[in-house]
Amino acid sequence: MQIHYRGYESGDPRIKPAAGHGVDRPRELPDEMDVLIVGTGPAAAVVAAQLSRFPSIDARAIEKRPGRLEVGQADGIQARSVETFQAFGFAGEVIEEAYRNVEMCFWKPDPADPSRIVRASRAPDDATGISEFPHIYVNQSRILDYFLRDAERAPGRIVPDYGIEFVDCAIDPDAEYPVSVRVRYCHGPRSGEERTVRAKYLVGGDGARSSVRTSLGHRLHGDASMHAWGVMDILANTDFPDIQVKCSIQSHDAGNILLIPREGGYLARMYVDLGEVDETNPGAVRATPIEDMIDKANRILHPYTLDVKAVTWWSVYEVAHRITDGFDDVPAELAGERHPHAFIMGDACHTHSAKAGQGMNVSIQDGFNLGWKLAAVLEGRAPEQLLDTYAAERKVIAQNLIDFDKEWSGMMARPVDDWEDPSELEHWYVKTMEFPAGFMTQYEESLITLGAEHQELAPGFPIGKRFKSAEVIRRADNRWRHLGHFHEADGRWRVYVFADDAAPALTGTPTADFAEWWATDPASPRVRYTPAGGDDDAVFDTKVIYQQDYTEVEPASVPGAFKPAKVPYGLLDLNQIFSAGHGRDIHRDRGIGAAGALVIVRPDQYVAAVLPLAARAELSEFFARHMIEPEDRLAEAGHAEVQEVEIGERVELN
Repeated sequence: MQIHYRGYESGDPRIKPAAGHGVDRPRELPDEMDVLIVGTGPAAAVVAAQLSRFPSIDARAIEKRPGRLEVGQADGIQARSVETFQAFGFAGEVIEEAYRNVEMCFWKPDPADPSRIVRASRAPDDATGISEFPHIYVNQSRILDYFLRDAERAPGRIVPDYGIEFVDCAIDPDAEYPVSVRVRYCHGPRSGEERTVRAKYLVGGDGARSSVRTSLGHRLHGDASMHAWGVMDILANTDFPDIQVKCSIQSHDAGNILLIPREGGYLARMYVDLGEVDETNPGAVRATPIEDMIDKANRILHPYTLDVKAVTWWSVYEVAHRITDGFDDVPAELAGERHPHAFIMGDACHTHSAKAGQGMNVSIQDGFNLGWKLAAVLEGRAPEQLLDTYAAERKVIAQNLIDFDKEWSGMMARPVDDWEDPSELEHWYVKTMEFPAGFMTQYEESLITLGAEHQELAPGFPIGKRFKSAEVIRRADNRWRHLGHFHEADGRWRVYVFADDAAPALTGTPTADFAEWWATDPASPRVRYTPAGGDDDAVFDTKVIYQQDYTEVEPASVPGAFKPAKVPYGLLDLNQIFSAGHGRDIHRDRGIGAAGALVIVRPDQYVAAVLPLAARAELSEFFARHMIEPEDRLAEAGHAEVQEVEIGERVELN
């Protein structure tokens, strides 16, 4: 955490000074705003936390509940989500609080006596080092607490407006505030009162029964598996030895259980197989009482017993796999011609079983994908065309999730006698680990992601996938740190300069030549898009990673492009210089050769491009596709009153 560069700060550095719309934030929902967020679920909470970092943006979040969520349904937190928590600054707190999964045990019928279950095998949770972050379990309500706390601590001071529900909306793309939203107060003295507010953008994160989705004319399409499961969070005494270990438990003829230990050491969640749904009377299984569910769990666990002392939450559901036909308000026939003003995220877009632990995790990435794009457009740093990429990118991911979960939930429900290979379930679990961990997402070539023409320069950073961190030595204090852990959710692009094999020098090397161009040339994106009078790294967080041991790297020999100045004192940031050392070598670990490479990473932590150090034109052209020069830069350059933008749009300058 970097502090004091604008002067000494004696308070909690996690609480930023209020600014912009965060100063004297009105308690009453205004008539007009930049962004109206509907709901406070995982996706919506991420957008609120992201936009609150940009106090020039007037964003509000409404929630029909009277207050915070107290009992959340989701609990599995995959490593990709924990990476995201790191960007928002609370990964360590969540990990400390949560149950940490280290392995999964597979229980099956005893071959000598099928009426009994025995532990057949164990599978480590991450044997290949997919991420340095763990797979954890903690109640969804706590995750929302962290994101909403973050939103309240950020300069925009976004706090949900509870007790207000979305009714419907109308959209006029040509209006200054295109989205007219009818809302209704549903708690307190104003209960039943309706009013209309207007927004530039509407974000719907209001769950599987989304009113925003309905108002936009979209529907969920798919099917149900006609197989029912009961889920219960319990406090119990038991002689089952793995009650605090994630387990797949298959009985011979009583059904199956997926056991998920929960935070705190006493709570456990059980997904209990209730069998096929009677198509002639589907309501029968949905009415299964909790006592029957507990009895079924005991039959599956035989010869072990489960003495349930308390049930903190329970439900019965059928597995359904559905995806919406649209993720924004733009009709399919107008895609590319009109830009969106309303979006839906999370369960409003995709529903599936809970057993793969993907609902909350994918929703968080929906929100992370959209939040920075809205901020860039509303602050005038990017054209509206950037918002087209949200639906294009996230619909593919949602469909991949549906396909994966169909296979996983089907396998979980399959009777033991139907398996040709008794070990097939655990083999499949290990083989597909990257998907449920959240790391199979790979965005295709687009406005904000280049192709793979130069991928061989950095094969360990696949283009379109999340930036996989590795340990480096930070030269300022000679500490080893994870490079990716410095990636904050601040809307900035990351430019990682993996230096060539020449020693650090101010001139005469490919890295030094790039640094000179990056810091001074009018064609450089850093020069072109960084507002005058602010921090050098306000738009691009540029870091250099040398191949030499840290003992051979002296800051005085490092070009100024890698030592950005901070206002108001012009303090130089020496914390952007990294190298190898103490056995840590990111060049080796990610396959980067002697020539070095540029690795460009999006604000949501996905690799956008891999380029040679000399790829000046390609780098400039890439950013010109989706960035707008600030007005002060245009004035300095003596541009005309109207700037022609390379993507084909015109931006009026006031």
